[in-house]
Amino acid sequence: MVDETSIFIGASRKPDDSYQRAEELLLRYGNRHGLVTGATGTGKTVSLQILAEGFSNAGVPVFCADIKGDLSGISMMGEAKDFLVKRAEQVKLDPYQFQEFPVIFWDLFGEQGHPIRATTSEMGPLLLSRLMNLTEAQEGVMNIAFRIADEEGLLLLDLKDLQALLANIAERADELSARYGNVTMPSVGAIQRTLLVLEQQGAANFFGEPALRIADIMRTTRDGRGAISVLAADKLMMNPRLYATFLLWLMSELFEELPEVGDLDQPELVFFFDEAHLLFEDAPKVLIDRVEQVVRLIRSKGVGVYFVTQNPLDIPEKVLAQLGNRVQHALRAYTPREQQAVRTAAETFRPNPDFDCATAITQLATGEALVSMLEDKGVPAMVQRTLIRPPSSRLGPITPDERRKIIAESPVAGQYDQVVDRESAFEILQKKTKEAQDAEAQAQQQKSGGSRWTIPGFDDVLGTGNRRSSNRQTVAEAAIKSVVRSVGSSVGRAIVRGILGSLARGR
Repeated sequence: MVDETSIFIGASRKPDDSYQRAEELLLRYGNRHGLVTGATGTGKTVSLQILAEGFSNAGVPVFCADIKGDLSGISMMGEAKDFLVKRAEQVKLDPYQFQEFPVIFWDLFGEQGHPIRATTSEMGPLLLSRLMNLTEAQEGVMNIAFRIADEEGLLLLDLKDLQALLANIAERADELSARYGNVTMPSVGAIQRTLLVLEQQGAANFFGEPALRIADIMRTTRDGRGAISVLAADKLMMNPRLYATFLLWLMSELFEELPEVGDLDQPELVFFFDEAHLLFEDAPKVLIDRVEQVVRLIRSKGVGVYFVTQNPLDIPEKVLAQLGNRVQHALRAYTPREQQAVRTAAETFRPNPDFDCATAITQLATGEALVSMLEDKGVPAMVQRTLIRPPSSRLGPITPDERRKIIAESPVAGQYDQVVDRESAFEILQKKTKEAQDAEAQAQQQKSGGSRWTIPGFDDVLGTGNRRSSNRQTVAEAAIKSVVRSVGSSVGRAIVRGILGSLARGR
């Protein structure tokens, strides 16, 4: 019913609720980004699922987060349930075919998917400061730390590398303050405490090697379908700042690594950012500006970014303006803020004279949405009240056994399972510290060895337990030996008794 240049989303309805036409997303505008919004339980996850299915069938790799575990069903073939078959008839999806899709499961904690990691160097001082909620002064220290690492050739791969570097900076605070500005012990201490908290929350699993290779989330299968990378995020949501920082890092990495390709017949990759409000909550302006820049420019890299959230007000206006493809599920309008959200959502659509958009948003049923996709020349289509098509894959989560089987048969199985801990800042600084301590001890030993009084065989009595490595006698040792040789005389015996007696009393 639609050709290979588009993704079938559903069927729009006339005012009398009869079938109007098929609503579709044109693949050539898939990199123009999009927005899926709606209250809990209105069908956002299904909309995300059918979009991911459509992109995969078109040969476009997809990366998405699975917040509740429901999206994992995309890896299994769907079942002909009555309400799904009925919906397929309503939207004239004929034939309604079931599919399983090529899925790669990922998990920052390595429990429900392949471990996924990044190095602290790749994360950078800005994102780390955001993750740790640092003050301006503490962020300044973090920037100095990365500058020192670059200048001194110190690799920052995991948390212990950063912790070791910060300890080194604290020891050199006076020297570094003269070069880069004030480096205070309280700021360094606060950063170290925050790193400890992150480590206890499991963030240490994320920082390290082998780091995620972008090529592994841009795979296609032998039959030409795009792989769907699903990030298990149910546990990750216990630390929402880590979740948001990771996804922003991933977008930044895509922006940095992928070449400029301009507008293509279809995207190179599509990125779904679920619970998108977490990215912008309490974010400093510099970070929001960074997100806006990435969203605006990553389009030319062939990457489409789709934000999924409950409320369109969650997205800053400058970012919202970049999102051309819209799927708006029902919103509640009980509070003044919710009513404002409804008005904002309605105003972002190209009006349809057949209905009032703001009223319709509050009356949409589950699985129904207001849809406006980009048409020819990238112009937004008139908003349509649309029944969303049923998914071809399973609706709902998979079992743990099914997940384990998919992970074991994954094309990246074994590549990320074992942590690699090569020589980096921690080991280098540890080695330098030991060398400095050994040199200091040797210097102290040489200094003390040249002036102390010793009697052969009595080092333990003197409490030193050390012997000088040189065989040359000091002046003092020669004098002592001369005294001992004179022990036969009464004067000599008196001297020795005096020395030994004072030693015995000292003991």
